[in-house]
Amino acid sequence: MPEAGALAPMVFFDRDGVLNEEVDYAFRIDQIVWVQGAFAAVRRLNQLGYRVVVVTNQSGVGRGFYTEEDVRILHVEMNRIMAENGARIDAFYYAPHHPQANVAAYRVDHEDRKPRPGMLLKAMQAFPTQMQRSFLIGDRMTDLEAAKAAGVAGFLFKGGDLDAFVGECLAAL
Repeated sequence: MPEAGALAPMVFFDRDGVLNEEVDYAFRIDQIVWVQGAFAAVRRLNQLGYRVVVVTNQSGVGRGFYTEEDVRILHVEMNRIMAENGARIDAFYYAPHHPQANVAAYRVDHEDRKPRPGMLLKAMQAFPTQMQRSFLIGDRMTDLEAAKAAGVAGFLFKGGDLDAFVGECLAAL
């Protein structure tokens, strides 16, 4: 793990469709099915000195399907399972907003909602980041647009073994 305050590269993972299988509005740990190679990918990045950060749009909060507390609890559980598998996620960022949200407080085109780069910029502000080696892995073009806007490389994950894909990303930098 990079020391606090140390300059380190960062990998941003979208959550649903990258670390875990896409399930509409997942908010409980029993809904999470990890993609093949997820633990190995995160463990590899940890061992290489990367900070690992999850950046995820969670419009289900704004739509009233679940709460921000549900998201926080899920992320604690996901990191617990990562730890049981020798891996660590350094931080989770989520955007509960959506321009057509049912819950008025979340009905906004917020800077954190991808394709805007707010979550990535907040993570880079919180952790000293070596930009040239940092990148994002997402499963949608909006993820890649957020990466570009934040000034980091973006890679489109179309499924398969996430650890093998991380290897390809590292080789391409």
